[in-house]
Amino acid sequence: AYLSPVYNFLSLQRRSPYVNRTKNAGEGVELLPGEGKYLFVYPFTKTRAWYRLSPHARQGMMDEHIAASAPFKGVRLNTSYSYGIDDQDFVVAFDSDYPQEFVDLVGRLRYTEASLYTQRDTPMFMCAKAPVDAIVAQLANMD
Repeated sequence: AYLSPVYNFLSLQRRSPYVNRTKNAGEGVELLPGEGKYLFVYPFTKTRAWYRLSPHARQGMMDEHIAASAPFKGVRLNTSYSYGIDDQDFVVAFDSDYPQEFVDLVGRLRYTEASLYTQRDTPMFMCAKAPVDAIVAQLANMD
């Protein structure tokens, strides 16, 4: 049996233009290895109207977005950029031990102003952390 790719999310890491201005947000430039039991990955595209907003307006909305995320300390985000190399603008990956906390975080973010400028944030993939040898063994047993 062979595996056929169904989705391909190409992206690269770069410094966030928003996160560095927020207190205690870190550098926003490195991908951090996942420590959570679960990984949630999805492509993300902003509307064209988002890019027509002033940098100041976008920064204000992202500050609100980041502040809304702050209570969810058990969920960690890595954002990578896909401009020009794939169909989406970004690929986002969250890791957590608690799927409910991720669901609550995404629900809260739906109420931020920046959410009005989301064009697409699907399909969403929930992955369970497993050792590579266990994953290979499972794939070997697929029909």
